[in-house]
Amino acid sequence: MFPAKPKTFNADTVYWRGDDLVVGFELESYLAVIEVNVNDDYIGFKLKDLEYEILDYGVKRRTEIDKFTLLQLPVQNRDNFGEWLNVSWDEQVAINLLATDPYAMIDAEERDGFRIFKAELHEEVKMKGVEVVLITTEKENLLNRIEKVENDFNLPKGVASRRSKEYKYSYYEIWDATPQNIDEHIAFAKKGGFKAIQIVWNSFVSSFGHYPWKAEYPNGMKDLQTVVRKVKDAGMIVGTHLWYNKVDKTDLFVSPVPDHRLSLRRNFTLALPLGKDSDIVTVEENPEGVTMEEGRRLLKIGDELIEYAGFTTERPYQFTGCMRGALNTEVSDYVQGYRLGLLDVDTWPKWVRLDQRTSIQDEIAEKIGKIYNDAGFDFIYFDGAEDVIPPYWFYTSLAQNKLYQNFTSPPVFSEGAIKSHFSWHILTRGNAFDTFRPEVIKEATRKYPLAQAKFVSKDFTSINFGWMKYVAPGESTIGMQPDMFEYVCSRGAAWDCPVSLIGELEIFKKHNRTSDNLEVIRRWEKARIENFFTDKQKEELKNSNQEHILLINEDGGFEMLPYTQILNVAEENKNVRAFIFQRNNKTCVVYWHISGEGSLELPVSSESVRLFEELGEEISLPKNEERISIPLGDRRYVQFDISKGEVIDLFSKAKIK
Repeated sequence: MFPAKPKTFNADTVYWRGDDLVVGFELESYLAVIEVNVNDDYIGFKLKDLEYEILDYGVKRRTEIDKFTLLQLPVQNRDNFGEWLNVSWDEQVAINLLATDPYAMIDAEERDGFRIFKAELHEEVKMKGVEVVLITTEKENLLNRIEKVENDFNLPKGVASRRSKEYKYSYYEIWDATPQNIDEHIAFAKKGGFKAIQIVWNSFVSSFGHYPWKAEYPNGMKDLQTVVRKVKDAGMIVGTHLWYNKVDKTDLFVSPVPDHRLSLRRNFTLALPLGKDSDIVTVEENPEGVTMEEGRRLLKIGDELIEYAGFTTERPYQFTGCMRGALNTEVSDYVQGYRLGLLDVDTWPKWVRLDQRTSIQDEIAEKIGKIYNDAGFDFIYFDGAEDVIPPYWFYTSLAQNKLYQNFTSPPVFSEGAIKSHFSWHILTRGNAFDTFRPEVIKEATRKYPLAQAKFVSKDFTSINFGWMKYVAPGESTIGMQPDMFEYVCSRGAAWDCPVSLIGELEIFKKHNRTSDNLEVIRRWEKARIENFFTDKQKEELKNSNQEHILLINEDGGFEMLPYTQILNVAEENKNVRAFIFQRNNKTCVVYWHISGEGSLELPVSSESVRLFEELGEEISLPKNEERISIPLGDRRYVQFDISKGEVIDLFSKAKIK
């Protein structure tokens, strides 16, 4: 009757059958039976059944349904909309449409002045037995209501995580942790005021999939437990950073016999027999659009992998320039009609992705869960979360939930590279971004983490203002400097968000300003965790163009002030960084050498100047009516009895000795 295109059948009948709501549809003989659960915290809607009446004449068969809209509700726009949680709220009221499992697609379609909140059930995922809840409450009670849903439906405890004291903790991340070097890492982490250390699995396993121990862990789990215990004995929690929905090309899941549960992006059929010596694979289907990226051009046929160099897009359809038996797989003969596929090699081509429809994701989750539990980890970073099969809204959170269900104790918090609606309960902090160069880190922080923090805060969630890569000065870079850490940490504090630092022992030792850099992080971390910043100060910090410094004053307390870089120090010498600020009606400058030592000569009377190692720790200056010489190296503070403009002029005329 209808054209071959998507067709929506609107509801035209609604009535009660006992406690169930029954909905009929125009032009179709379906009846949707919806169980309604009304309580003080939420209203639940579950699709119990789709009844269908087939008439006793004609040859009409049941119409196949691609998707079913369980609930749609127009919601007037309020001050805030959290796209991830699917909540519209202001300071008085919050309206939230929430899935109770990964199977419902929750969304909101924007209209003029309102949104259509929508819960869809997809046939390719699951329809019958899927439930969603509608929460309408005071804004201050929203998380209480969500927590009730999490408890009633045995969901991951996203609310409890967001309310935990550990939720505020920044972390120090290690890519090379061993039983031999962990003590050094702990020492540096303590200098930075970190209360959490995150260990990347590359530290202790040589491949992902079967997770064999690296040579640095000759005693396997016992050595990893030693590393974890040392961190905890130092008073910190321990997390882990891993990839969980893909395996290494070098792993036994791929080579020498590729597992049948690896993901295939496209499927093909041999149009001609394929002999062992053939370097051309002729197929029935057009391969147009398959990847030509280096490292990703792999076909899987039986237990063999074939690397192709090119393909044709007119018959005969062929993969050409083929290298047989790639990744040490065995070359075989194949008959006409044999099925093969384009292996789902990751955009980071060291990996091959898994097919979440099969048991391989469960197997991987069990392996990861055992290591996580036995080691005693406390939190987790789900990296590569986007690398799942479609539909992405479903398999993103499904894969994460499979891991979560294998943890004996729920992580105190979790982060991940991408999120879907249901993963709000799992990924309780937004993701960190990849590292930025020192020269662009402030601009990149404005463009990425700051924008994300504002966006995700509407979902009652913080993000991670990291990862910050530690870089020492060199020929091509000034390296990471105290003002850069000051900027990133202060912007995080504006939104009450943590940071993360990648710890590299040799770079720490090489960089002469490491002590200053870690002290900056320590101050902001301590002040943020202790709730030092007022709402007014947080609003000031949200101004991304105004930089701030966090001082420790003469009484040992924190003091936050705006400051500005002096750009033309010593005729624009790039080895000195100086920032000017006003304090107690005095003009002050914090300054340092980016990597070395020396002295800075300023054409000013010593009577107008006071020098401090830290505020309250004065350094005496020789009396001189014409000029002073101040030490140049670590961060120090100099205070003037002259105007800001005069001080800037002094620093432009300074001489480095």
